[in-house]
Amino acid sequence: MKKSYDETACDVLVIGSGAGGLSTAITARKNGLKVVVIEKESFFGGTTAFSGGVLWIPGNHHARQRGVQDSTEAARTYLKNETGNFFRDDAVTAFLDEGPKMLEFFERETEVKFVASEYPDYHPTVEGGVDIGRSVTAAPYDIRRLGRDIARLRPPLETITFMGMMFNSSNNELKHFFNVTKSLSSFLYVGKRLARHMVELALYRRGVQATSGNALAARLAKSALDLGIPIRTGTAATALWVEDGRIRGAHVQGPDGAVRIEARRGVVLACGGFPHDARRLATLYPHVAKGHEHLSPTPAGNSGDGIRMAESVGAGIEDRFPSAAAWIPVSKVALGGGRTGLFPHLVDRYKPGVIAVTRKGRRFVNEANSYHDFGVAMIRACEDEPETAAWLICDHATIRQYGLGFVKPAPVPLRPFLKSGYLQTGDSLVELARAAGIDPAGLEATVRIFNQGAETGQDPEFGRGTTSFNRYLGDPNHKPNPNVAPIRKGPFYAVKVVMGDLGTFDGLKTDTVGRVLDRSGEPIPGLYAVGNDQASIMGGDYPGAGITLGPIMTFGYITGRHLAGAPA
Repeated sequence: MKKSYDETACDVLVIGSGAGGLSTAITARKNGLKVVVIEKESFFGGTTAFSGGVLWIPGNHHARQRGVQDSTEAARTYLKNETGNFFRDDAVTAFLDEGPKMLEFFERETEVKFVASEYPDYHPTVEGGVDIGRSVTAAPYDIRRLGRDIARLRPPLETITFMGMMFNSSNNELKHFFNVTKSLSSFLYVGKRLARHMVELALYRRGVQATSGNALAARLAKSALDLGIPIRTGTAATALWVEDGRIRGAHVQGPDGAVRIEARRGVVLACGGFPHDARRLATLYPHVAKGHEHLSPTPAGNSGDGIRMAESVGAGIEDRFPSAAAWIPVSKVALGGGRTGLFPHLVDRYKPGVIAVTRKGRRFVNEANSYHDFGVAMIRACEDEPETAAWLICDHATIRQYGLGFVKPAPVPLRPFLKSGYLQTGDSLVELARAAGIDPAGLEATVRIFNQGAETGQDPEFGRGTTSFNRYLGDPNHKPNPNVAPIRKGPFYAVKVVMGDLGTFDGLKTDTVGRVLDRSGEPIPGLYAVGNDQASIMGGDYPGAGITLGPIMTFGYITGRHLAGAPA
């Protein structure tokens, strides 16, 4: 990309190109500042490009336009109940006040657009929780609008696409693929969708109809580039430039060699947290401290660079949260050619006829709870086990209707997944347990007890299907409970899952405008942090869909305005 201006001196240097970095950069530029964005990887978009593209913004205008009733006080009460001792009144006030303004700003001033989401809060029965209205999703986007920069947009996570095709996170498009053999309209829809995708692959070597987080990353990048903000990929920050007690810029290494970039107003760390920093994980992740496996589907470049650079100049770290990261169960997938991918289990656990068990064959959680709640329960259940692992179990009818993990529903054949070892099977539960390494007696007893309630749509042990969030990702056509069905007839199947994360909660201590605080609580002049480099305001909890990206973009907006001296 041609340089639009001298990039060795600017007002704001942003290190990282996910939603945090780009929202800060766009806001600062819109308020008159000269901004440079650098990204050490060859793609821009960060973890955002892998995400669901959902933002949790209480009081957003999309909800108001639909007549959804909510209040700032209800959202505050909900966050107080969710975050407990880690509730930060000043940060929560800033988020709730500025979040709706941020959303309106980006939709009015940039290419970034959203649509209303049907997601309930993850704990809607907690005081202050709601059944609908606080989450919005990035609108789909034709990434051909990026021009030649389309090649620099991080592709979506390979394991959650079908032949590279992205699905709308509203779940409506997936329903057509689930019903392709049962509905003529779904069959025709899928046929047209596949034909269009084949043309896109031939022309662009990737799908161009981006959805979810890939659409959000593309929209943010297009907005930044249209404003003349350079996004220098393949360019890594190696150290902060400190002079007279102030951060003056950063030393960077890029395609043209080592240079020093001056940042007159400030340097913004937006490096994606530390999900691939092995040293920090061994300290902060309880299962990793025990030597158990942890596999993060986040970009490998999120290795804690920003936090390490900040620590080198005296920054304070918030590392006391109950959970250091947003947990999610993942399974390892053989992708061919010796490559291995990770599949995040976002949807399959909610479907009727699927349960999760430990090595002892016992259930340990309401499988239709959020991925983070599932992960918290899995870590706890495996405290005395040789590994933090679980198995998703179902029968033949269930796997053919819904799939399981990376295994697709009918008519996609099961044989390749059985051959690769991703999927274990047995004609009886005992055979399945032996194949998967699960206690046979434990599994048989668990399924027998589960089926007693499941025959009538009940789950007395864990209450599956009793909240609006549980039901949202279940099968609405399955009665009486969209999340519960018995496991009846073999062959039976199992997929092993281990612990992963969608990003870190622990991070740099900052004030409400994003200034990084030193170990005594004072701002470090010229240094800011946004995104997952900044400690989450959620206090190590995960209360709703988009509680990462919602605050990330809101505080990016707040920080960008502060850097420009815009009125509060």
